[in-house]
Amino acid sequence: MDEGGTPLLPDSLVYQIFLNLGPADVLAAGLVCHQWQAVSRDEFLWREQFYRYYQVARSVPRHPAATSWYEEFRRLYDTVPCVEVQTLKEHTDQVLHLSFSHSGYQFASCSKDCTVKIWNNDLTISLLHSADMRPYNWSYTQFSQFNQDDSLLLASGVFLGPHNSSSGEIAVISLDTFALLSRVRNKPYDVFGCWLTDTSLISGNLHRIGDITSCSVLWLNNAFQDVESENVNVVKRLFKIQNLNASTIRTVMVADCSRFDSPELLLDAGAPGADPGRVFDLSSDSEEPAVDPGPARTKGLRRLLEGRAQPQPSECALETKAAELLAQGHTKPPEHGSAAASSKLLIFTTGCFTYSPHQIGIKQILPHQMTTAGPVLGEGRGSDAFFDALDHVIDVHGHIIGMGLSPDNSRAWPSGSVVADPMQPPPIAEEIDLLVFDLKTMREVKRALRAHRAYTPNDECFFIFLDVSRDFVASGAEDRHGYIWDRHYNICLAKLRHQDVVNSVVFSPQEQELLLTASDDATIKAWRSPRTVRVCQAPRPRPRPRPRPFFSWFASQRR
Repeated sequence: MDEGGTPLLPDSLVYQIFLNLGPADVLAAGLVCHQWQAVSRDEFLWREQFYRYYQVARSVPRHPAATSWYEEFRRLYDTVPCVEVQTLKEHTDQVLHLSFSHSGYQFASCSKDCTVKIWNNDLTISLLHSADMRPYNWSYTQFSQFNQDDSLLLASGVFLGPHNSSSGEIAVISLDTFALLSRVRNKPYDVFGCWLTDTSLISGNLHRIGDITSCSVLWLNNAFQDVESENVNVVKRLFKIQNLNASTIRTVMVADCSRFDSPELLLDAGAPGADPGRVFDLSSDSEEPAVDPGPARTKGLRRLLEGRAQPQPSECALETKAAELLAQGHTKPPEHGSAAASSKLLIFTTGCFTYSPHQIGIKQILPHQMTTAGPVLGEGRGSDAFFDALDHVIDVHGHIIGMGLSPDNSRAWPSGSVVADPMQPPPIAEEIDLLVFDLKTMREVKRALRAHRAYTPNDECFFIFLDVSRDFVASGAEDRHGYIWDRHYNICLAKLRHQDVVNSVVFSPQEQELLLTASDDATIKAWRSPRTVRVCQAPRPRPRPRPRPFFSWFASQRR
C-alpha cells in the first residue's frame, strides 16, 4: 500500500504471482492484507490449484454438489480419513475382516487367531466382547456382518481339516447376550454367507459331479433354529447353479436396490464368458451325482463329441461339453417380478473358463423366496428343471479379489488371454484395478481406479474386502498399504501404511471421515480426517477459542 492506502500492485499482477505458488503459500499470503486475501479466494485461482495439485484431468468437471473450487479443494484435503489415531493390538494373528454395525456404534473383527471380537466405537475404541470359535472345531474366522437392526451378528469361519478342505460354518451371535444362537454348514467356506432379512441368512453347499464339474446350492436359513414345531421350516433352497471348469460360487452378497437411485457394484478382478445353463438334480448333501444320465446316453454323448472334435478333446473339455449338452432343456429360466418386487439382488463371484473367479453372477430374489416358509424342500420344481439360470453375468477378464456394493476390484489377465486348461488360468497382473458397475443397467460406468498392487499368484490369491462411502472408495493391497480414492474424480487421495498385507477396510456408516483397516500384521488401525482430529484436539476453555484454521493445518501436514 502507498501512503494513501492504494495497493501498489494491481489485483491482476497479484493473481499471476499467486498462480506460481502452492496451495499452502497462497493461503499464507492471504493473511498479509485485505487485497491479498481477496485474491487468494479467487475461484479461477483455486480451479488452477485444484487441477494442478490433485492432477485431475481438466475434462473432469467439478463435483455437482461443490459450492466453490476452494471448498472442493478443502473437502478433498481436509475430510479424507488419513490420520492414524489408534492402533488396536488385541488380536494375536492376522486380522482378515472388519464390519460396522448399521448404527456405527460397534464393529466386529475376524482373525486367524480364531476369535470374533466386537468393539465399541467411541472416540477411543474399546473391546466389548471376544468369542473364541476353537471349541467348535474352527480353524479361523474370516467374515462377519451385522443384521439390519444390529441385534445379531453373522460370523463365518473355516473348519479344521486337510490343507485342501473347503468346508466352513456360519455362526449367529446375539448382540444382547453374546450367546451363540445357531450354526450353519457353509461350503465352500469362501461363500462367506450374508443376511437376507433380519432373521434369515444365506449359506452355500457344493456338490461334486465330475473332476471339474460341480453344483452350488444356495440355502436360506432361519437364524433361530430351535423351533418348537417339526412342521416349521428352518431352511429352504434358494437356487441351484451348475459350475463348469472347476469354478464355484463364492462371496455371496445381497444388494437392496430399492434403497438407491443408482446402486453400484465395486469389484477387484475379471474374466469373460458365461453360460447359465445347468444340469444335474442334487438335493442331498452327498458329493456324488444325484442324476445318472445312464450308460447308453453317456456313450452316445461321447461318440457324438468324439465325432465332432478335431483334434481329440481332452478329458476336461469332454466333461465340460457333456455337462453343457445335458443342461440344455433342464434349466429353470429366471423368474421376473415387477420392479418393486424385485428390489433385492443376490450377487456372487463365479466363472466358466477356470477355477479362478472371473465373473459376477446376479439373481433376482422375489418376495416369496425371502422366507423359509412354504413348500417342503424339493417341491415346486419340475423333474426337467434341475438348475436355475442366472439373470445376469458380468465378465471382468481378470481374477476377482475383492467386491463391495458401490465399487469393484480386480487383477487383470493379459490382453488376448485364452484359457486352454481350466486348471491353468492366465497369469494375473500385479496392478489391481477397481471397476464400477451400475446394477440397474448392468454396465461398467466408470474408468478403473489403479494405484495399489498385489503379488500373490492365481493358486494362492486371496480376497481383499473393500468399502465405499458417499464420496470415497477404499481398498487394501499386498503392498502393505490401504488406499482411498475419490469417487467423482477417480483419484487416489491417501495411502495408509501397515507393516504387512492390508486385508480389509471399512468406513463408518455414520461418518465417512472414520476408516478402519485390518492387516496381516495383527493390528487394526483407526484413521480420521484432519478436520476431525483438529476438532478433537482443540482445547475447550471458556470462551471457546476459534478453531485452528485450515491453512495452518495444510502447511504443517502436507501429504
